[in-house]
Amino acid sequence: MADAKVIPFDDDRSRARRRPGRAARDAAVRALPGQHGPEGTAFGPQAAEPVAEPPVEPQGAGAGSTAGPGSERGRGWERRLAGGLAFLRRRVTGEYEVDEFGYDKELTDQVLMSLVRPLADKYFRVEVKGVENIPSEGGALVVANHSGTLPLDGLMMQVAVHDHHPAGRHLRLLAADLVFMLPVVNELARKAGHTLACAEDAERLLTAGEIVGVMPEGFKGIGKPFSERYKLQRFGRGGFVSTALRAGVPIVPCSIVGAEEIYPMIGNAKTLARVLGIPYFPITPTFPWLGPLGVLPLPTKWTIQFGEPIATDGYPPEAAEDPMLMFNLTDQVREQIQHTLYKLLVQRRSVFF
Repeated sequence: MADAKVIPFDDDRSRARRRPGRAARDAAVRALPGQHGPEGTAFGPQAAEPVAEPPVEPQGAGAGSTAGPGSERGRGWERRLAGGLAFLRRRVTGEYEVDEFGYDKELTDQVLMSLVRPLADKYFRVEVKGVENIPSEGGALVVANHSGTLPLDGLMMQVAVHDHHPAGRHLRLLAADLVFMLPVVNELARKAGHTLACAEDAERLLTAGEIVGVMPEGFKGIGKPFSERYKLQRFGRGGFVSTALRAGVPIVPCSIVGAEEIYPMIGNAKTLARVLGIPYFPITPTFPWLGPLGVLPLPTKWTIQFGEPIATDGYPPEAAEDPMLMFNLTDQVREQIQHTLYKLLVQRRSVFF
């Protein structure tokens, strides 16, 4: 049909008013090159008239097609299924990498973060501020307040850095000995990239260019009574500052609001805690009175703010042994976190909204 042409007729009005006979039309069609069919014409008597070609349907738009939003969803499920099967294959065959600390990046990205993310996004509705203060490359030490009876604030901080940082960086937390003494929890903590809170491990991670998180209050912060909420406890002897000075990395203060109210600790069964070998046994308005339901945290609204980094690379190597410098930097970090906590509390409309 691409070669078919319309034969123009004479402009004479008297002849235009007369419809040409069949013989004239057949002759006109025969005059077209390459248009001869079985009877001398390829398309019969009407071949000279323009014939509209049927519209070409988009591929896959007919019956049984998968085009459109539904097909996109279908292909998305197929890709996820294929990715999941590939992940399982690598797990079975051992074709995955684990670093010297036991950190499994693939498992953390695809499984562990996926399990914790709904808690951060939907339950606590964590709002993240100032994450750009964490450098896009190289090491940094993130120092945060600690609270909440159970250490959920560390996990929320890890999700905040992983999901909101422009470079998608990973936070490696320094955890207490108790974490690595608990079955299952020990393995999960290692797989997620956490390690023992000691200067040697922290310095190795920082020197390797990792983002390391530490909460210097320790059990004093996480197990403090509800009446002392958002009042920072002592930051130890400044060991984290010494580590940052040795590695020459910046210190990024981090303030977390919302964790204090998830398990309001109104009492501490110290005798039971000693029997169980744990730092404290919390008593809250719901635990242990409601049994397993009492373990469910209250759905408070969280804000995590990362402050301006404090540089340490301008100090000489011997500065890490200067107790006065460590005290001053420790106090500077603590005061910055405390000041930001007060500012966020003033801005907060409600504990739950």
